Amino acid sequence: MSDMTEDGEAVLRAVLDRWKAAVDQHEPERVAAQFTEDAVFQGLRPHSVGRPGVAAYYASQPLGLTAEYRILETRRPADDLVLGYLNVDFSFTDRPTLSVHLGVLVRRGQEGWQISYYQVSQPS
Repeated sequence: MSDMTEDGEAVLRAVLDRWKAAVDQHEPERVAAQFTEDAVFQGLRPHSVGRPGVAAYYASQPLGLTAEYRILETRRPADDLVLGYLNVDFSFTDRPTLSVHLGVLVRRGQEGWQISYYQVSQPS
C-alpha cells in the first residue's frame, strides 16, 4: 500500500505494537522513541512534553507491567495524521488490572509514524 492509501487502523497498529512491545519489556527509552520529539503526553500524572517525560514516566512503572489494547475508533484527518481512540488494559504482577481509555494522534514525519499526542483517562 502507498502512504496515501494506508489504512488508519493499520498505521495505528504498527505504532502501538512497537509501543506495547517496549512497555511489556520495560524499555522506557524504546517506549519514548515511539513518540515525536515534541509529543504531548498525559498518563495518569501531570502531563509532559517530549521524549524525556515519556521515558521518565515509563521508567517509574513497575517491572512486569504489560499493556493490551483494543482500537475502538480511528479517523484520518490528513494524509500524515491518524487519530485513535482505544481501550487499554495495563496488567501488573501485584495488583488488579487497570483499564483506561486512550486517545492518540500519530503523525508521519522524518522518522516515520510516531505518537504526537497521548492522553489516558479512567472510565467513570
